[in-house]
Parts: sequence; structure tokens; C-alpha cells
Amino acid sequence: MAYYLGIDTSCYTTSCALVDEEGRLVQEVRKLLEVPQGKRGLQQSQMVFQHTRALGELIQSLHLDQPISAIGVSGFPRREEDSYMPAFLVGLNTAKSLGHCLQVPVHVFSHQENHIWAALREIGEIPEGPFLSLHLSGGTTEFILCERIHKSGFKVQIVGGSDDIAGGQLVDRLGVLMGLQFPAGPSMETLGRRIKYNVDSVLPISVKESTISFGGPYSAGQRWWESLQHKPIDWTDRESFSTEKNAQILAASVFHCIGSSLEKALSHILTKHNITTLITAGGVMANTYLQDRLVHWGHHHDLDVLCVSSKYSADNASGNAYGAKVVEGE
Repeated sequence: MAYYLGIDTSCYTTSCALVDEEGRLVQEVRKLLEVPQGKRGLQQSQMVFQHTRALGELIQSLHLDQPISAIGVSGFPRREEDSYMPAFLVGLNTAKSLGHCLQVPVHVFSHQENHIWAALREIGEIPEGPFLSLHLSGGTTEFILCERIHKSGFKVQIVGGSDDIAGGQLVDRLGVLMGLQFPAGPSMETLGRRIKYNVDSVLPISVKESTISFGGPYSAGQRWWESLQHKPIDWTDRESFSTEKNAQILAASVFHCIGSSLEKALSHILTKHNITTLITAGGVMANTYLQDRLVHWGHHHDLDVLCVSSKYSADNASGNAYGAKVVEGE
């Protein structure tokens, strides 16, 4: 028996994982980067510092009772020329150093491919032909046409997505405006669930063919919140909760807007591409409302929508570990 090690140093999570020769997840550890209250993110230099501090500790916490056969790591955001982000250098350089010391292969994937691999591992199968993947996260909203490359990752083609801010930025920016801690997705989901998302959305939908704009909805949400003369809610002060109803309305509207936008873009994509499978990934797609909504929509449009669990939809390294195992076996 041998293990495959996965490493991922994304914008807001340091993570490591081990899978065995059967592709089963043996162990997975991760640490969220610390973002100061009221801030909407970190600079790359701050990410690099926190990843450097956390990655060694995470690797040392792994129970390595079997040899490592190969390492998979995220080296860049997308499999495109000039795709670069300093945060990924922490994981990449660590993986290369470990690979040299252990004398094992190092497979460099994109962060996007890591998400796809993570979904395929949990689903338990790799589609034979082309399939569609939705990567919906804090920095990305993209529909990707995917096809396996032997001994490598995936051949990808972006066929839709946002052309301004990402869906996760819509969530986080309005969440921070309301006083929620960044990243705001889990808190926004809780707020929306309290009224079961049953509201008339206060946000517009802006989709042209398969291109989505979330910048307009963000501006509309900001104006709506500020028109009510709301400041960020102090969530530790019960007297501030008089405005919580409006926070619930705005949170539900955000996910209504994202869901409706995705459906409109998908409708256009399916007129251009003969695809029967959609695999979702990314931190925002950990939202159960969005998962349920897309699965329901797919059922009525001959599209098999496969959503992974919330834990493995968010940033984690299990995909890189699984990808290394698959590639080594080919």
C-alpha cells in the first residue's frame, strides 16, 4: 500500500491530503487564512506569509504510515499561459522539494483542476467524454468544457461565466457591508435559510448569452442596503437585530441572483454544446440552496448535475492527491 500526497495553497486555505491506491481519502487537513474583521481579503504577500507558516505544520500532522508514491500540487490558478498567483508558489516549491528528497514524481495541476479532481474523486467516476464543470468561488465564476488529457490533467475551454466580479465577490462584498466576517458565504447562507429564500429578490439579473455580470447586482444591493440607512450590523449586540430581517432579505436575494444567472447562462451553453453532465465545484457551490436549485433545473433540461459535498466543494487538496494517483496509474 502507498499514499499520494496533495498540496494546495489557494487564496484563503492551506491544505494537504492523502489518498491511497484505491483513491480513498486517508487523511485531509486544512487551515483557513486569517482575514481581519471588516476586510474583504488579503494581499498576496499576506497569503504567502500565512501559507508558509501553516504548510509545514499541516504536513507534519499527517500520519505517514505508508510511503508516498507521488505528489500532486496546485501550481497556478488555471491551465492557461501566464496564469500566475504568488500564493501557489508556497505549495509548489514545497512539493518540488519533497519530491526531490523522496525521489517521487510531482504532478503540477491548476487550482481549477484540483477542484475538478476533488469532485470526481467523491463522485467516484471520471466521465469518458467531454463534460461541463462549473467553478464558482471567491475569485472565479466559470463554466468550463473539460476533457481528460492522458498522463496529465484536463483540456479546458471556458464557455461562460462572469465578466466582472465573481459570484463569491458578490457574496463577500455584500456580506462585509452587512458586518459579516470574511469570507461571508456560510453566514449569508444561514441568513437566507431563516426565511427559506422565499423573498422577492432586490437584485437584478444581468446575463447576455453565457456571460454574467455580478457588478450590477452588487451595486444595486449596496444602494438598497444604504438606502435603508443601515450600517454594518454588530452581530454581538441584540439591539442591532432590528435590521436582521433586511439582512435576511439581502442574503436570500444574493443567492437568488446567482442561481438565476447560472440557469440563464446554462440555457445558452446547452444550445452550443451537446453536454449531458455538469460537475460543480468551488466554495460558493458549497451552498445547499444553489446545489438543490441547479440539480432541479438540470432534471428538467436533460442535464445530470453532480454536486459534491460542501466540505469538498470548498478549497481542499484532496483533488491534487487523487489526480496524482490517477495520472500515475495511466
